[in-house]
Amino acid sequence: MDSNSVLEIFKEITLIPRESGHEEPMTRWLCDRAASHGFACTTDSTGNVLITREAAPGKEDIPCIVLQAHQDMVCEKNSGSSHDFLHDPISYVIKDGWMVAEDTTLGADDGIGIAACIALLEDPRPSGRIECLFTISEETGMDGAFALQEGFFTGKTLINLDSEDEGQLFIGCAGGMHTDIEFRFGKTPVNPGWKVLSLEIKGGIGGHSGDDINKGRANTVQELFRFLHSELPFGLQLVSFNGGGKHNAIARESAAVVAVPDATALQSRFADFGRTLAAEYHSTDPGLVTCCSESQADESIDDSVATAVIESLFACPHGVWAMSQDIPGLVETSTNLASVRTITSDGLLLVGTSQRSSVESQCSMMGAKVEAAFYGTGACVTHKDPYPGWTPDINSHILSVCVESYRRLFGTEAEVKAIHAGLECGLFLRKFPGLDMISFGPTLRGVHAPGERMELASLDRFVKLLEDVVCNYR
Repeated sequence: MDSNSVLEIFKEITLIPRESGHEEPMTRWLCDRAASHGFACTTDSTGNVLITREAAPGKEDIPCIVLQAHQDMVCEKNSGSSHDFLHDPISYVIKDGWMVAEDTTLGADDGIGIAACIALLEDPRPSGRIECLFTISEETGMDGAFALQEGFFTGKTLINLDSEDEGQLFIGCAGGMHTDIEFRFGKTPVNPGWKVLSLEIKGGIGGHSGDDINKGRANTVQELFRFLHSELPFGLQLVSFNGGGKHNAIARESAAVVAVPDATALQSRFADFGRTLAAEYHSTDPGLVTCCSESQADESIDDSVATAVIESLFACPHGVWAMSQDIPGLVETSTNLASVRTITSDGLLLVGTSQRSSVESQCSMMGAKVEAAFYGTGACVTHKDPYPGWTPDINSHILSVCVESYRRLFGTEAEVKAIHAGLECGLFLRKFPGLDMISFGPTLRGVHAPGERMELASLDRFVKLLEDVVCNYR
């Protein structure tokens, strides 16, 4: 097993559509791959897959290790891209030591974890029993982890391969939940003589709402509602708003269609706002731009609802709320204003948000704070899909094995950390008490956004560490 074999398997995986909720082609590929190599393979009713390689002769007494990755990927693309995630392979380039998907997400989260599992299963180097667990729909609600039944795997040590910083060993993660808001609206005619305009903010970097929430990047949903709120005194009718995407991604692009009494004045103010944003985000989002163009509409959202939408979305919190008091530099609690969608035909405006915290009570508080922004608006607020965090265990045996292995292989110390992102480990621990766990992976950047990339040098170190830990585990 080496990084080249893992990379070649990952290239195969980029050909397989595997959007969350549509992992069937990935599940079939895993089962077919197991059958072609004579490995035992089990699937459950949810779509989770377990592939097992029995211990090599003389290795039967070595404790079983579970390797775990998730089958699905976040599917995000740049506006203007014709990519169809349900049918098209991922296009990528390799340049300057990175594997990059320029217009879409790459899916190295967590396709590279799958590839590493398969490469290790197929490698002839002897080891103890290996169980490879591939869960479904991790990115949209950890459905596979929630549905795991007792006894689906037998190992007492689990290595999660869903981390994004080589040289770091993760032993804890945040828990989280989603808070969704639904506005129902009637329609009113656009005022006679008013002009209809489309306002866009695009070119944001975006990123992972856990790993990247502390990087100060622009949230285009938040910023466009900032502008709309400033326009209320001048007169404005809201026709529609569409921005952001997945719950676990920072909004990169947003667009609002509005009707206004003085188009020239609004265009001037929006251009000024664009210059303000460029100054505020010159470092984090250098490509951020605003665009204003003529549009058409006969009807707008009822004025009272539109005002409530604009005021509550302007007030809705986004970003880091608290840092950990125990682990320097770790975000403890955050919230992500993820998306707004207008379904005009049904009279619906839907808002998606997500909250994360390593302290369960703070996660609930953050959800309540988001809900409070919509108090009195008549909107329906729903909290859903809660998942537990993973409390660090500094006395973990697998941690000591990985620390020693990293030191011996690379002559330096690995960082031992907790992560603000959500991992399935918290659910595994709830379902399998006493499970000894760790998480590590190669270096990925731009996860959950177009331009996602993987550093190839880090892939080499990741593969060496994984093979060494598994094949020398005692």
